[in-house]
Amino acid sequence: MSEFLLVGLRAHNLLAYMAALGTLRTAALHWGVGAVRMEWSAQKGGYHSRLMFEEELDRHQFLSGLFEQLAGSKQIPALSLAKDLTIPMDDYRCSLQDAQARATPEDRRSVDFLAAFGSEAIQSRVGGKPTGQIADTAFRTMSGVGHQHFLGTIRTLITDTAEHHLEKSLFRDWWYDDPLGNHSMRWDPKDDIRYALRWDKPNGASGNKARKTSGSMWGANRLAVEALPLYPVQPIGSRLETTAVLEKRGQPTQITWPVWNGLVGLNEVGSVLALQQLQDERPDRRWLGARGIVEVFRCQRITQGKYRNFTPAWPA
Repeated sequence: MSEFLLVGLRAHNLLAYMAALGTLRTAALHWGVGAVRMEWSAQKGGYHSRLMFEEELDRHQFLSGLFEQLAGSKQIPALSLAKDLTIPMDDYRCSLQDAQARATPEDRRSVDFLAAFGSEAIQSRVGGKPTGQIADTAFRTMSGVGHQHFLGTIRTLITDTAEHHLEKSLFRDWWYDDPLGNHSMRWDPKDDIRYALRWDKPNGASGNKARKTSGSMWGANRLAVEALPLYPVQPIGSRLETTAVLEKRGQPTQITWPVWNGLVGLNEVGSVLALQQLQDERPDRRWLGARGIVEVFRCQRITQGKYRNFTPAWPA
């Protein structure tokens, strides 16, 4: 057996949490669902992801296996549909039918991504008027404004992320030293750089050059993309709901995620994320604790102009 403590992935950061889930899913696809399990280890004032493998692997074998599996995503049709999720309902229905027909027990990646992106049964609305396009996941943060595209950014990350980006996201403290442009899914609270939160004016105080407020972590963003199939969407009445996300009219959209003690596999993680009790205003810690859940984090999704971002998390 072998284990890896992923010190770069801290549970209180939404991007890092999703990167941990994406790492587990990627490893399960590469080595087998029963070959790898994950838990959260309390160290240095936080919770860090820990993976346990049935076989002996060193760090190089682990990273190269992850990278090999991720490289295969270039062949997934669901990730090449368009630049954004502004997709006509009939077109999406055809894509779903095609993905379902091609899916096998060994490879259902395309249909799993489509089930997480949106639904052909519920259409989006703008100003209360139907658009004829699919309603989409609550994790969608951009739709083309400022040349930032949801699916386009995913494809850029697939193309540009190298093995060393994975290594520093998983095994080192994050320095955000990767270039930011079109390489962020906007799931990290540091991506929220509204005017009032900036160190100085956006045009910069020195020489009228914009000061770089933050960089990106390509490896973490790339791995977090692989967590999306663990958050499928589901039509509920006339609305589309995303797993683990609570959306109520007139209230901020919230996402809640659990931290557990004890090794569990990929299939079990999907069930834990969908626990209805996690969405309670004050989750029953005794009930959750009896099931191995030692912490619950929650954050809000906010909209700034036409961009979405996520706030820092707090214990629910």
